[in-house]
Amino acid sequence: MAEHKHFIVFKPYGFISQLTSNDLRQRRKKKFLAELYDWPEEIMPIGRLDENSEGLILMTTDGKLSNHINRSGIEKEYYALVDGIPTEEQLLQLQHGIEIGLDGKKYTTKPCAVKSLIASPNLPNRGKKIRDARHGPTTWLSITIQEGKFRQVRKMTSAIDCPTLRLVRIRVGNQQLNTMQPGEIVEWNGEI
Repeated sequence: MAEHKHFIVFKPYGFISQLTSNDLRQRRKKKFLAELYDWPEEIMPIGRLDENSEGLILMTTDGKLSNHINRSGIEKEYYALVDGIPTEEQLLQLQHGIEIGLDGKKYTTKPCAVKSLIASPNLPNRGKKIRDARHGPTTWLSITIQEGKFRQVRKMTSAIDCPTLRLVRIRVGNQQLNTMQPGEIVEWNGEI
């Protein structure tokens, strides 16, 4: 039996978190992870980031590892640039769990770690301009969750009236982006 392969990817803005699509129209108009690397067979992304989000994606040929990471409450840390300056009360709402819409139903997120960052994180440019400070103040937040519902972080910040302008996943478990650049791929030992 061949050994499993594992990779850390810095998913660039504008890419979809899957290798390709069966939809020919979508393949013509969208960018997929298959464009970044000549992947081994049976490779799969562990979790997803929406097209407008960037950052760390883990890839593996090991379905058991993928299932373990997706289902075991492993921490995922994001840097979110939000519109406005959240109050302490709003940050506490996020930390204690906040009601968001999910599949047409109301869902209360699990408690999580949230803090305002004193300085802007050292991230590569996004590639698409984000509105600037002339349109009002913005704040960088660190948000660490142990679940991963559809567009969860974006829905959380929107629920406190501070919509997300840029979202970058910087960590899954003990795996971090560190100094990686968008589109960069490194091998990983599969330990989380």
